[in-house]
Amino acid sequence: MPVQTVMRRPVETRDLGYPVYDVDGHLYETADTFRRHLPKKFHNALQYVTVNGRTKLAINGHISEWIPNPTFEVVAAPGSHEKWFRADNKEGLSLRELTGDPLRFQPEFAEPEARLKLLDEQKVHAQLIFPTLASVVEGHMGNDIDLIAACIHSLNAWVADEWTYNYKDRIFPCGYVSLTSAEHAEAELDFLLAQGTRHILIRPAPAPSRFGPRSPGDREFDRFWAKVNESNIFVVLHCSDSGYDKIYEWWSGGMGGQVAFERSDPLKLCMDGVSRAIQDMICALISHGVMDRNPNIRWVSAENGATFVPNITKILKKAYGQMPQAFASDPLELFQEKVYVAPFYEEDFDELKKYISTDRLLFGSDWPHAEGVEMPLDYIDEVKNFTPEEQKKFMSSNLKGLLEGKR
Repeated sequence: MPVQTVMRRPVETRDLGYPVYDVDGHLYETADTFRRHLPKKFHNALQYVTVNGRTKLAINGHISEWIPNPTFEVVAAPGSHEKWFRADNKEGLSLRELTGDPLRFQPEFAEPEARLKLLDEQKVHAQLIFPTLASVVEGHMGNDIDLIAACIHSLNAWVADEWTYNYKDRIFPCGYVSLTSAEHAEAELDFLLAQGTRHILIRPAPAPSRFGPRSPGDREFDRFWAKVNESNIFVVLHCSDSGYDKIYEWWSGGMGGQVAFERSDPLKLCMDGVSRAIQDMICALISHGVMDRNPNIRWVSAENGATFVPNITKILKKAYGQMPQAFASDPLELFQEKVYVAPFYEEDFDELKKYISTDRLLFGSDWPHAEGVEMPLDYIDEVKNFTPEEQKKFMSSNLKGLLEGKR
């Protein structure tokens, strides 16, 4: 298969008249991201190995297929899956066929100065940056919480080396925190705050532990959440491997859930694990009191879409009607006040406005991922029915305010 060596750089001629803030940009990790700062005692637990001539990631001796190409030497080009996600596949092509020729690794994927130059070309002023391969860490290391914590710290230390947590007031990488234990979480938060992080990433999933998963609202984490509350940073609940593909495996009798973009069975498309995971995460944070006890924290749902929003509003309203005594305040009002949502481009924005204020909607391009958009400003077409003021909130001022610490 031919490989593109030079990335397409379409010329962006649109000027929205205000600085654009993108809540969902990504980097592609390099081979030493998780190993540069990883203590040697963990090196055998996280290795790059060769299997049938291809490099794979081995975690505790198990080959992970969640990210089939963990070196990212070649990737699907930015935006190449857009037709698939817009459900515009009239020819019935496979996702691989729709993808086209893969793209060689580009400097913009891992170097902040190259990314900044590209942002100028794309007319994007600022962008949050999230990892890609990191999605395998918590979901594929079981209850080995020391390994999880060590790998996440190695990632965060690498980001500090290569990107910093505030690159020229325009690029803001996330600080990743795992709730493996209160001790681990507080130590990582202290490191990240010292580095100047503006936001932290928490996986939308039960918190791992030596003895099994538990709620992120477990009172063990009270001091951690209180420190986040005092710091005036915000928390991003970014799509990850939350473990919900296990549900698909129950129904399919196979292992297709262990590959991130496996699309051979339409049942997997119908089982929306992404929406279910973020819905359950937000419900846990509300039901178990985290949002009530920490009123200064703002929460961002990124790359989870917004199809969960109508359903969660109904769920929270019903739960409050059934057990009002179990809540310190109205859970639906908490959701509407504290949670920001970044919708997918293929969703119905006009319908979404019936359930959530435009004050709580954020633009996220997902660049350079294939499922995102090639040209970030294409998102303005999705909000064509918004007023100019609402468009500016969505594309700019809502995220700008979060980064500035406004509440």
